[in-house]
Amino acid sequence: MAGKNNALQKPVTLSSDLENVIGKGPMTRAQVTSKVWDYIKANGLQDSTDKRQINPDAKLGAVIGNAQISMFKMTAAVSKHLS
Repeated sequence: MAGKNNALQKPVTLSSDLENVIGKGPMTRAQVTSKVWDYIKANGLQDSTDKRQINPDAKLGAVIGNAQISMFKMTAAVSKHLS
C-alpha cells in the first residue's frame, strides 16, 4: 500500500484560467480543491439559501462556466483544467 501512488498527492499542472483563481501550480489535486474553496469563501460565492450551490464570479467562471453550479459538479469542471 505504501508504494501506491495516491492521485490526490500527485502534483498536477494547472491551466492559466485556474492559476488566475488559485495561484501558480503545480500543486496536488487536494491543494487545488482546498484553494478553490478558499477562493469561493473569500469572495462569498456560495449561494445564500443553498450552500451546495456556487455562484461563480468572472475569474471562477472562466474555469467552471458562468452559470450556478453544484459543489459536486464543480470538482469535475475544475479537473478539466488539470493535466
